[in-house]
Amino acid sequence: MRDATRILRDSAIPEPFEDLMNRIALVATGLSRRIARGGLDEDLAGARGQNAGGDGQKALDVIADEAFMEALRGSAVRYYASEEQEEAVDLNGAGGLALAIDPLDGSSNIDVNLSIGTIFGVYSAGATARASFLRPGRDLLAAGYVVYGPQCLLVATFGQGVLHFLLDPEDGRFHRLARNFDLSGKFGEFAINASNHRHWPRPIRAYVEDCLAGEEGPRRRNYNMRWVASLVAETHRILTRGGVFLYPGDARKGYERGRLRYLYECAPIAFLIEQAGGAATDGVSPILAQTPDALHARTPFVFGGAANVARIAAYHELSHEETSALFGGRGLFRS
Repeated sequence: MRDATRILRDSAIPEPFEDLMNRIALVATGLSRRIARGGLDEDLAGARGQNAGGDGQKALDVIADEAFMEALRGSAVRYYASEEQEEAVDLNGAGGLALAIDPLDGSSNIDVNLSIGTIFGVYSAGATARASFLRPGRDLLAAGYVVYGPQCLLVATFGQGVLHFLLDPEDGRFHRLARNFDLSGKFGEFAINASNHRHWPRPIRAYVEDCLAGEEGPRRRNYNMRWVASLVAETHRILTRGGVFLYPGDARKGYERGRLRYLYECAPIAFLIEQAGGAATDGVSPILAQTPDALHARTPFVFGGAANVARIAAYHELSHEETSALFGGRGLFRS
């Protein structure tokens, strides 16, 4: 990539990832501008059918996917696995990296002007695409996301903490912000789609009911509830001010494993969260210890402050009677 296009410079980015991160940043800059003009030049929220995972696809989903794929040709990325592609694409036979990406997360929010984003994870390339991607998330070399909102932000990890960059609209470059994310404490905020309450497993219902009971319940404190329906937006809020996010599997057909994809949504976010001192599980077991059985495999997802995530796992250890009884049988959670 020519020096003139290097819009992301920082000594904290390991040299093997400099070119890749600049290509991602360059596409993100273009998407940020395009999103800001959405409705003036084109209908970015227009329906385009379904993606490989069976979810509704918007025009911007396709635009973002094509932009990233084109920008990464000739880079160190050999295999490209996208939410919008049925199978992984071989971009460069000589490349040593494999990139898993959700090119445009939260596309249902495009036409209501809420934050949307891009999520990506980077592995070493194996002999085949399946060998590159169908492996534990613990094998990730790097991960990150871009937020397209009031500000365009890029957040990434290379296994040594979390880096945070802001796109300056004046000079068109990303600049690192001096912010330390810390999810090691307890937090009084949770994010879940409460409309699905009746479908949740009993441990999840019990946890949420105890939070909603506030000071009078077994948790003895008041909690705030949030839900944006954009994983990137939820993640950035939690990294910035704490809390916990829950997207459990539930009793509805097709939702037994939730709706979030392991490879290019949950594993990269889990890597970032752990690097900030938090935790990420499927409700019980660590996300990064798991291995997907398909490119578009789904998993329940719980992440955020380590203490909050551990408490949710503890609810899964309670008996049926304890999770069925409102408050009375859960006195051990008074903390």
